[in-house]
This record gives sequence, structure tokens and C-alpha cells, in this order.
Amino acid sequence: MILVTGGTGLVGSHLLYHLLLENDSVRAIHQKNSDLNAVKRVFQYYSPEADNIFNKIRWVEADLNDVPELEIAFENVHQVYHSAALVSFLSSDYQKMRRINIEGTTNIVNLCICNQVEKLCFVSSVAAIENAAPGVIMDESDNWNSATDKSGYAITKYGAEMEVWRASQEGVPVVIVNPGVIIGSGFWHKGSGRMFTKVQQGLKFYTTGITGFVGVQDVVKIMQRLMNSNVSNQRFIVVSENLSYKQVLYSISKALNKNKPKVRINKLMSECIWRIEFLRSKITLSPPLLTKRTARSALADHPYTAEKIKKELNFEFEAMESCIQKTAQSLVQ
Repeated sequence: MILVTGGTGLVGSHLLYHLLLENDSVRAIHQKNSDLNAVKRVFQYYSPEADNIFNKIRWVEADLNDVPELEIAFENVHQVYHSAALVSFLSSDYQKMRRINIEGTTNIVNLCICNQVEKLCFVSSVAAIENAAPGVIMDESDNWNSATDKSGYAITKYGAEMEVWRASQEGVPVVIVNPGVIIGSGFWHKGSGRMFTKVQQGLKFYTTGITGFVGVQDVVKIMQRLMNSNVSNQRFIVVSENLSYKQVLYSISKALNKNKPKVRINKLMSECIWRIEFLRSKITLSPPLLTKRTARSALADHPYTAEKIKKELNFEFEAMESCIQKTAQSLVQ
């Protein structure tokens, strides 16, 4: 039995589809109010037999911080893909991220150890890679420096990684993937999916920050291949290309046949906008559209190398232009 956490998210839903093509026994954890139809919609992008494939999933309602519920989910499990996480750059969500991302991972790790799970794959993030100087290409060897300024999300993903390494010390083979910004179909109102919907609605602004991007299908293919290999107790950056947000938004505009955003957001404008958004959010009691963290990361130059995973698996990434084109087609179909 294979267990997937975060099955109703971007990575988890695409992973479930690919796992079910090769396995009959796949169990997925979901929370009480999660949208299972979102997973079915992802499956429909792949196959006209989406309903039949979706119905193979053995859903278990469980919270990452409820150990008795998780114990039920872990019955007869031999592999675990842990992709559940809270992604937020709001300072008000920090404690919640600690509960889900770190404490939740602690519970998953403890149950992997207790149940002598054969292998654990953890979906981390390039956010857990220590930032080098602007423009310096980062790899897996960049050591975490707790003295430098970090987002709450980065801190909690790194904390979760520490728990996963503990599993490796207790006899559970582990692999960690650190994807960049993941592009993929199905979740159009959060994460990278918002870039597509914003462009479709006529986005006018762009930034020139650079980071690593990767297609969701490449992420799940790498996860599966690592889990079915002899590779263990290693982490891998998973990035197809280092691109500027301008380049990505221009590619999305082309794919959707929409006008390119024309107004460049510079540092001064960015600093003003996030402060205005902060005040607006306090007045309206709604989340800010831009935070201090997201504003500054959108201007930062942080490229990554995925040479390690390319060599380990002899893996060739899909070009981001192709990935963006396919994702855009899913939005309009």
C-alpha cells in the first residue's frame, strides 16, 4: 500500500494520477473540508477515464496533527509520499505553518519508523536551500544559516527536512525533493496557477526577479523514480530552468493569446505596494495581495542547479515553454 499526504494539492493530485496508473493500492489522506473534486478535475486533464481512475483512490480523512487518525491511514503501508504542507508568506500564519509543516511531519516520520515503512519521499522546497549572493547558482550543498533572515515558510520547510533526516537515522530510507516554482494544471486560484488566471484577466505588471521553475509532471516523475530506485538519504533540487518572472509571464501571455504585462515593478514601487497592501489588509481584515516577503522575492535573483538529479536519474526536464503552453491549454479547454 502506498500512502500519499497532501493528495488534494497540486503535487499530490498529479502524483496520485501517475501512481494509480501503475498501482492498485493507493491511499490518500484528506482533511474534512478538502475538495476531492479538485483532484478529479486534475485527472480529467489526463484521461477520459478520469472517474474510473479516481475511484481507485482509498481516501482516509485524517489531520496531520491527529495521531490516532494517522495510525489508521498507515495500516499496511510500505511507501509514503509526504507532500502535505501549508504555504504562506503571512507572518500571522507562522505558528500554523509550524504545526502543519514541522509537527505534522514529525508525526508522519514517527509513524514511518513505527511501521517500518520501506521508503519515505518528502516534498520540500528550494526555500529550504540557503540563499547565496544574488546571481550565484545554488545547489544542494548550500548549508542552512539560521542567522540570516528567512521567511516563516522557509524556516518550517527546513524544520520539516530535519525531521525527515531523523527518519533516515532511525532506519527508514528517505529521499527529499526541493522543487522550484511548480507549474501545472488544476489549481488556478492559488500558487503558480494565479499567474495564469491573472494574465487571462489582463495583468499589467511584471517583475524581473529570477528563480527556478519546473513542471509538476517532472516533479512527480522524479519522485516516483527515486522511490523505485536504490537511491536513499539524499536531497535533490528539482528545477527545469532559471527564468525571470517577466519571461514566465510573457510566455503565459503568448500561450493564452493575451497582451503582455507592460509595467515593470521596480524596488521602490514594490516597497510602496506591499506597505499599502499591509494597511489595506488591516482595514478590510482580508489577506494582502502582496506581502513584504513576496514583494522582495519577486525582485530577487536566486538561480538553482538540478545537475545532481539529472546525473542520478539520467533525467531530462521538459522545457518550461512547453510546460507553460500545456498548462495554459488546460485553463481554456
